[in-house]
Amino acid sequence: MTELLGYLHEQFTAGLLPWTAQCAAVERFGWSHAAVEDLALENGMLPARYQRNRNMLSVAEQLQLFRSRIAVIGCGGLGGYIIEELARLGVGHIVAIDPDIFEEHNLNRQLLATPRNLGQAKVKAALARVNEINPAVTVTPIKDAFCTANGRGLLDGVTVAVDALDSISYRLELAEVCTEMQIPMVHGAIGGWYGHVVTQLPGDTTVQSIYRNWVQGKGIEKELGNPAFTPAVVASLQVTEVCKIVLGRGELLRNRKLSVDLLDMEFHEIRYDGPAKVIYFPSSENEPERAAG
Repeated sequence: MTELLGYLHEQFTAGLLPWTAQCAAVERFGWSHAAVEDLALENGMLPARYQRNRNMLSVAEQLQLFRSRIAVIGCGGLGGYIIEELARLGVGHIVAIDPDIFEEHNLNRQLLATPRNLGQAKVKAALARVNEINPAVTVTPIKDAFCTANGRGLLDGVTVAVDALDSISYRLELAEVCTEMQIPMVHGAIGGWYGHVVTQLPGDTTVQSIYRNWVQGKGIEKELGNPAFTPAVVASLQVTEVCKIVLGRGELLRNRKLSVDLLDMEFHEIRYDGPAKVIYFPSSENEPERAAG
């Protein structure tokens, strides 16, 4: 370790550690990309790939992100964007959970879907994509459907769980397991032009309140469909919440739902610990539960 650390210090210039130096260290010392990056961050050396993060994140905070373990449940429309952004942000371990394969109807919006990987498991594509864009990030691909029965095992050791599911029943099961395991959960839902985001900390019941009138079915997504842009917007908001949870910074979307209307470009805050409060371009014609699925 001492020899490796000395080598990294030699390559550390202008406050940054170049990617070429990280790759050379992997080759020369036989360490993994993840181990080299962890050692560098622990010793105050910022990998050059994160240089555009450094005006908003300290090296210590970058290390916090790198040592976090984030579970993304669902690797489709929302999940693909979430996984991409977490890897680029520098989250060190992503648990990708999804039982499905890519189908042709996924191609309009799912970042990981390409004609070449139709029929391929979504979690396999997630692993390949992260390995391509940030080899220092570890991905654990799990080709399985999340449910109450297997949830505790799937979320073992997880820092934050990110809901990218398309089933309300499974979302409620995820919320239940996260409560039992004391894991923060970031919930997102999309449908057509609409979406919403909620952060639920252990002990909260916002997600259950949102779906209190749900009877059965996936939600309104089947009726409204999903374009390319709605998943990208909502996924980005979810990753923002994950970052804030891990770092303990900022004000979370806790006990409140941020409702997004991209057709009229309106954003609403609906509180679940008091009266509803509209915070941006109010319009009484918009129904806050439109993205409930």
